[in-house]
Amino acid sequence: MAEPEIPQEFLGDHARVLAEVAETGRRLTRDELETRRTLGREAAEAGHQLRALVNLHLSATRSAWPRGAIGAGATATDAVLAAVEQAVDAFAEGFERAQRLTVRREEAARREFIDDLLYGRSDLGRLAERATRFGLRLSRAHAVAVASGPEAYTETDTVPRSVEAALLARFSGRKILLTTKDGRLVCIAPGSQPDVLRYFAKQAHAATDGGQVAVGRPHRGPGGVVHSYDEALDALDLAQRMGLDEPVLYAADLLVYPVLTRDRQAMADLVRSELGPLKEARGGAEPLLQTLSVYFDAGCVAAETARRLSLSVRALTYRLERIHQLTGSDPSDPTHRYTLQTAVIGAQLLDWPAKEL
Repeated sequence: MAEPEIPQEFLGDHARVLAEVAETGRRLTRDELETRRTLGREAAEAGHQLRALVNLHLSATRSAWPRGAIGAGATATDAVLAAVEQAVDAFAEGFERAQRLTVRREEAARREFIDDLLYGRSDLGRLAERATRFGLRLSRAHAVAVASGPEAYTETDTVPRSVEAALLARFSGRKILLTTKDGRLVCIAPGSQPDVLRYFAKQAHAATDGGQVAVGRPHRGPGGVVHSYDEALDALDLAQRMGLDEPVLYAADLLVYPVLTRDRQAMADLVRSELGPLKEARGGAEPLLQTLSVYFDAGCVAAETARRLSLSVRALTYRLERIHQLTGSDPSDPTHRYTLQTAVIGAQLLDWPAKEL
């Protein structure tokens, strides 16, 4: 699209000043420089391009080049060129100040929108209207992925910018919003395009030096984004408590854990009654609780469990027998196994025995 014609008013009294400079050899006054800065600010606010504005000034300079100047021609030329340099520099300074102010306002508006969106604040109808400005159509389903790394990130850091560049290079036409929140990377994408969040997870995992990424389920409407965001955060928190080390976690695959803790009191009662006796063991409950966790993770295969714990099979067998003695439940018995494994998961979710239930 062609640049719209720039009104001559943004030149101000450029021709008159050049004529005076050619006659007297003076430099621009403080008031004249301030006028140029004001014109530059107004031109920026009007949406014109700086390159086109500079071209306008150069074209006007050529058209208004003074005839019959002081002294030698070279001296007059030097004076006029110096004045043009001053004028354009002051004009560009005003233009750039206006642009920086606009950028700061845009950044503030974007951050306010993101906070409202991810915290579920503001009127939902108004939120949906504001979202279109940032490329989101909240009437449709969206999913959110959150990446956590070894350090806290802001939008201007290298890691978020490199991930954003990779996403834009691959999905330039997609409606994607990439930002940071509480030191984590956040990507919001249409729920119908799971490939975007998979690619984000791959890029974020690499850029954060092996950080973990969680992906919430797609949900529809303005409240759907915060719902998916909360699911992703819960997945990261769950991974930390459960020791899950998968690079990418999907909230849809972890739904059993919220179900298990929905009745927190019942789960606490199960942990106390089933695993409480382990506290009587020498060294406390932690070593035997870890043994059970690794045993179940290894598919109840004794040799693999012993290898993961750096124990002999005989030593592992002794631990399993001790658990049986203390709890009355045999980990190798299928009828006892489910109850024990559920109690172990509950202990991890409730941070027992570090916290009393």
